[in-house]
Parts: sequence; C-alpha cells; structure tokens
Amino acid sequence: QVQLVESGGGSVQAGGSLRLSCARSGYAYSNLCMGWFRQAPGKEREGVAAIYTGGASTDYADSVKGRFTISQDNAKKTLYLQMNSLKSEDSAMYYCAAATWWVGGSCRLEVDFGYWGQGTQVTVSS
Repeated sequence: QVQLVESGGGSVQAGGSLRLSCARSGYAYSNLCMGWFRQAPGKEREGVAAIYTGGASTDYADSVKGRFTISQDNAKKTLYLQMNSLKSEDSAMYYCAAATWWVGGSCRLEVDFGYWGQGTQVTVSS
C-alpha cells in the first residue's frame, strides 16, 4: 500500500508560481512511477507530469512543458511539482498518483496508477 498526501495548493495570480508537494508512505522501495494529475470542474482528469523515482525519466503534458517541472526526493519520500507562469486554465484540483508496477517499460502519464492522494486545489486568477 502507498499513502499519498498533497500540499502546497492555493490561490495565485496569473504569471505567478506555486510548488506542490506529495508525501508518500507505506511503501519501502524507491522505484515507483509517480505522477501529477489535475481535474477542473466539468472537465475530465488530465495528466500533467510523471517521473520514475528510481531514475531521471520524466513525461509532461504538452500544455505544461516549459512551465512545470516534476521532481522527487527519495530520501524525503516526497514528490514535487514546480509550477511557473501559471495561467487561469491551470486552475484545478491537483492529485498525486503512484504505481508500484506498470507495463510498457517507461514511466509515463499513460501508466495505470493505482494509488491516489486526496488532492490540493490550485486557483489562478487572471
């Protein structure tokens, strides 16, 4: 079992920055596929970024490339999402997700993530 707790959401003006954190517990190993997803009211959930915690591979949605950076600290068992140049369309509930195994080799947003956090709200005002 993997437990995930997000933090760092809030309200910010367009052009501003926020850093989300996701603390994980309950899993003894450091080789997970972890990701950030978001869902705005009335819209489907979309993948934002993913990272393999056992290496350096990352995957980003086109909509956030160049603005968002996913990173992780295995010693602290914490996943981060640095969000810069925020836009109003980035407003959503952001969720942290984890997978302890997956098919296809690479850790990507298309992985079937089996563990999810409760989410943290990000609101960007224009």
